[in-house]
Amino acid sequence: MVRCRGFTLIELLITLTIIALLLTIVVPRYFGSLARADEAALRENLFILRDAIDKHFADTGRYPASLADLVAKKYIRALPSDPITHSETTWIIVPPVDTSLGGVYDVKSGAQGADRNGKPYDQL
Repeated sequence: MVRCRGFTLIELLITLTIIALLLTIVVPRYFGSLARADEAALRENLFILRDAIDKHFADTGRYPASLADLVAKKYIRALPSDPITHSETTWIIVPPVDTSLGGVYDVKSGAQGADRNGKPYDQL
């Protein structure tokens, strides 16, 4: 008697159903954690840039002329990218009220939309 080994169609369907159920639980959490990580990275990058701008002002009495000045004067190693837009060129530069003090008073994200709490990215 020849005995064939394998799975029945019912066993395969049950297995695929269990995998599909697990994926419906895991996938939304995964993409939610990616969004949380991007938002945390954005807040950290903004903190680092703002801290470097403040240190530059404390050292020189002037704000940097551009974000590239912070890199050139070694206040930061490299200009961080905006984790939402994945670009270094989308930062929004806020000049000081007195423009004779320099060109970069603050920096904001140029990303469109809002974070998970509904706060626009450019207001973080």
